[in-house]
Amino acid sequence: MRVRLIFDLKNRGAYVPFHHQFLIAQVIRGVLVKGGQKQYLDFQDFNFSGLKGQTKISRQGLHFFSQKVTLVISSGSEDFIDYFEKSLFSVGEVMVGNLNLSPERFEREPEVSFTEYGKFLCLSPLALLPATFGEEDQKRFISPESDEFSDLLYELTLARMESSGRFSPEELSAFYRFQLVPDKDYLKRLDDSHKKFSRIYPMFDSDIRYELRGYTFPFTLFASPKVLEFVYKHGLGHSTHKGFGMLDLANNAGEPVLVSQSSRITASGH
Repeated sequence: MRVRLIFDLKNRGAYVPFHHQFLIAQVIRGVLVKGGQKQYLDFQDFNFSGLKGQTKISRQGLHFFSQKVTLVISSGSEDFIDYFEKSLFSVGEVMVGNLNLSPERFEREPEVSFTEYGKFLCLSPLALLPATFGEEDQKRFISPESDEFSDLLYELTLARMESSGRFSPEELSAFYRFQLVPDKDYLKRLDDSHKKFSRIYPMFDSDIRYELRGYTFPFTLFASPKVLEFVYKHGLGHSTHKGFGMLDLANNAGEPVLVSQSSRITASGH
């Protein structure tokens, strides 16, 4: 289930770093703790985008000037989405960096039917390798055009699908087709303009800072429809519950469906 979470921005002009996934992850963790249900404290079957709105860039980061700010969050568990929604409205206002945000409503994104391939955009960076403290391997650059790039994502995706318990051994054995093809024209345009599609990003776990390499570029993924549906809902790559690997469909023009709207929001986060 994928939903768009619409916030009211209380202090226009406030800013967050360019990469602020770790700040959102901290807020989500706080909301889950506040909700009080222990089964969700270590829950990892969700992924989320960065914040979207009308922005201007400065040396400090992204300044938001729109009245509304949007976050996309997705999970294979509708119960988790419902729990997060109720917990967030119970908390009320939250701070993401310097942004004072008040949840207004959730809008459910329409269901998507896949065929044998999907064209995707990265709403958050793809992480191919796990974050390991004191190690440098997770920072290693891997060309998106290499077999290693696809192979790493394939092995991880199949392992995550198996651990989810949603697929039989027979189904998993049939998911052998998996090939990621980057948009070569996009990569060339970035290279010609000396811009990057791969960077080192921070990630925090138990207040320990990690760094790992992430990639953001459009691509086509050839795979079984069930595999495409899985990565669309659950994210692709490592550390999806930390804000990496959320995808969107290229040219996605689906209209969201209103799930809920707050009628009363407290004046503080207490």
